Formats: sequence, structure tokens, C-alpha cells
Amino acid sequence: MMLQQIRMDAAAGRFDDWALSTVIDENIQAPVISVDQFDELHAAAGLTASWPIGNAGLLHVYGYLLSTVVTPYGLKGDRWRDGALAEALGLAPEAFRLDTAAAAGDTVLQRVTAAALPHLVKPSVPTGDRHVLDDELPDERPDDLPGRPAASATGDTWFRTTVVEASDRAGAALVYGVNEGGRMRLVTAFPLADPAGTLDALATEPVRMRYNAALATAPPRSPLRRRAESHVR
Repeated sequence: MMLQQIRMDAAAGRFDDWALSTVIDENIQAPVISVDQFDELHAAAGLTASWPIGNAGLLHVYGYLLSTVVTPYGLKGDRWRDGALAEALGLAPEAFRLDTAAAAGDTVLQRVTAAALPHLVKPSVPTGDRHVLDDELPDERPDDLPGRPAASATGDTWFRTTVVEASDRAGAALVYGVNEGGRMRLVTAFPLADPAGTLDALATEPVRMRYNAALATAPPRSPLRRRAESHVR
């Protein structure tokens, strides 16, 4: 079932909406799936990848569903199975389960992309977006260039964190992605038990690439600088 969904995603070009990620989880400093699983997923998707960096959609969706590695936050795949993230994004709790997606002729990645990507591309109050952080590579926007176009109009590389917490839904979620060459791509999404605490940590900890994100030009956990922070109006 999983490999069939991956092939469907590949045929539809859905992995293009996802950035790069490392399979080495930053919380435990260990891979969440094996080399063989990593290779099998990318082969099914028709994607070329070199361990440990691969497509974030494959790794964070299907790889996490395969993972049996316990992290400080439990099993990686629980975010897709337990319903908390789906509800926070306005869907039925079973929406991100493999069998539920398959029964409707969908894929899990298709549903996750449709639910999460708009929170990065165009955050808004009606969709429950409450706080947005934009971070950039330190050498991408020198301070001596006044009048530079807004982030959405440039082709540089910057990361966006959106905290989603709608008053008419249960729970909260964090959606994370990177804009490269004028296109926003997803890295990950997960439920938040303590949105305020998460925002406090992001405000006080060193600004860097997070959540196992990777770039072709920069490794995971590379330092960034805060570009913008806002409450969505």
C-alpha cells in the first residue's frame, strides 16, 4: 500500500513540493530508518538521493510511518496515525492514515501537502495561522542593501515556521518549510502540545535550520538569522 502511494505521488510530481531532509534525527543523532529503507523509498519514487540526505516528503511522511525508532517525542509516525495533527490542520483525525487515504483513492503525502503547504505560502487568520517566523542564511541579505524587495518577491533562500492554532479546532500544529528560487517547499509538520512554549524556545534559542532540514548548499543545523517575525493579521 505504501509503495503504491509513493508511485502515485511520483507520477503526479508531488515530491517537488518538498525540500531536502536528513534521515538523522537531530534529537537522538541517529537515523530513523535504515539505509535499505531509505534506498527503497527513493527508488519507488524514482528519486536520486545519497544517504543520509533525501526528499523530505519521503522521509517525513512515509519514512516516519516505517520508523520504529523511539525519540523523546515518541514514534515519528504517530503524528500521522494518532489524529492530533490532522485535527489541528482542520481535517478528520484519521485523514493521514495510509488505509484512509487509500480508500479514497488518495495518498497520505497528497493530503499532507494540501493541508500544510498553504500555511507556508500564504499564512492567514482565517486558516488559523497565528505566528510566523522567517529565517535566512546569514550572507543572503546584507544590511547595506536598502529597498530590497519583500521576501516573497526574491529568489533567495529562507525558512518559514508557521504556528497554526485555530479557535474552532482542537490542538495546534507547526509547519516548516524553505523558499528556494521563489518556490516554497515543505520540510515537515507536527502537532504542538505547548505552542507558547515552542514560540518562546524559538525566540530565545540560536536561530538555525531546524527539524532535520537540509539544503544542497548547507548542512542540517546550519546557522540562520531572523528575517521577520509576525503575528498574522
